[in-house]
Amino acid sequence: MEIILKEDIIGLGFKNDIVNVKSGYGRNYLIPQGKGVIASPMAKKILAENLKQQAHKLAAQKAAAEEKAAVLNGVALEIAAKVSATGQLYGSVGAAQVAEALAKLGKEVDRKIITMKDAKKLGDYVALVHFHKEVIVEIPVKVVAENAAELKAAADAEEAIRAAADAKAAAAAAAEAQEAADEEEVLEALGAAEEAAPAEEAPAEA
Repeated sequence: MEIILKEDIIGLGFKNDIVNVKSGYGRNYLIPQGKGVIASPMAKKILAENLKQQAHKLAAQKAAAEEKAAVLNGVALEIAAKVSATGQLYGSVGAAQVAEALAKLGKEVDRKIITMKDAKKLGDYVALVHFHKEVIVEIPVKVVAENAAELKAAADAEEAIRAAADAKAAAAAAAEAQEAADEEEVLEALGAAEEAAPAEEAPAEA
């Protein structure tokens, strides 16, 4: 069904947008909550007239959104999070953490207008800030390990254990090879001694 939105709903549309939604979502949530009305022919006609009358106001709203967006030009975030040895985050990094990181830079942004796929691993992501339906800012977000030193120490310890095990195995193999060589040398010496010994004389006949 078609609904005219009465307010911005991130992920669906903005105020005065006409959107298609499932009947149950529209009748059981949007309309009862006052977030939308059925887009009947009469409602569409009234909307068009209102938009025509509000053109100046809407242009001002867009201009204000562009001013806010300009503050975020060139901004890139690095957000530290605790991770396991496998690189998995304990929890996730999302819109709330992006809003907090922006606030630390002195840029207050309502978390409700921020969207980002929840980060559950280290890496690069992109957050979107929806100031206006025509003004959306992309912010690069790098998720890094908060406990990097701890993870490095654990990795170094694991590498040391692995190296010690490899050295022990190599020493055991070398000892086994030396033992085999010594045994072969003894056998060769015994063989040479037998060949060098004179044959025993046969007893004389009576």
